[in-house]
Amino acid sequence: MMKLPVIFAGHGSPIIALEDNELTKEFQKIGERVVSEFEKPKAILSFSAHWFTRGTYVQSDPEPRQVYDMYGFPKELYEVQYHPKGCQELTDDILALLPDISINDDWGIEGPQNAYDIGKALAPLREKGYLLLGSGNIVHNLRRLEWDNPNGSPQADRFDAFITGLVKKRDNEKIIHYEDNPDAAYAAPTADHFLPLLYTLGAAQGEKPEIFNNVRNTGSLSMTGYLFGFGEK
Repeated sequence: MMKLPVIFAGHGSPIIALEDNELTKEFQKIGERVVSEFEKPKAILSFSAHWFTRGTYVQSDPEPRQVYDMYGFPKELYEVQYHPKGCQELTDDILALLPDISINDDWGIEGPQNAYDIGKALAPLREKGYLLLGSGNIVHNLRRLEWDNPNGSPQADRFDAFITGLVKKRDNEKIIHYEDNPDAAYAAPTADHFLPLLYTLGAAQGEKPEIFNNVRNTGSLSMTGYLFGFGEK
């Protein structure tokens, strides 16, 4: 079976589900590339920014419930329906790979290291027909949004460029300790949207990235994403 790639995607505002623009067109192209250059995945394992709690949990519902965890958006957004099927085989494969890893329940300083180690442990899933997807944002600070700014703030641009430079060099250690960067408190005031990147880096060790959607918007959001494993089949 072909080894599938790993993707980290900046998802930004939920309104993107209704949009048709350069960002969404790039997402479409990536999906088409996965199927044409590899194969249709048996299932997708998502490391999501929108399930953040103490400990590590694996979704096992045969029909996962859709949760609208946002407010203040147009009515049309709340009418978007997405009902994927669960995959018990994937759940079982994940649980089989995790017993040998030490999972710390304190998502403080050691959280990024845990995320990286879990991604590393789950890398064999790629050779079993599963696509690994991290969904978050390199820069995600909702309290500092600039609604009239179509670009990024200086802090957002600096931090995004800093992380992208490290991803290019595959300097994972510095990314794990991203909080040492002076712009980190602005770019990632909470770890929820940054941690998905660590899972993907662990699952794609040593693989050089392709960068896509390398833009910032509304001041304090980054849409930058990375593809790993394309061209390395």
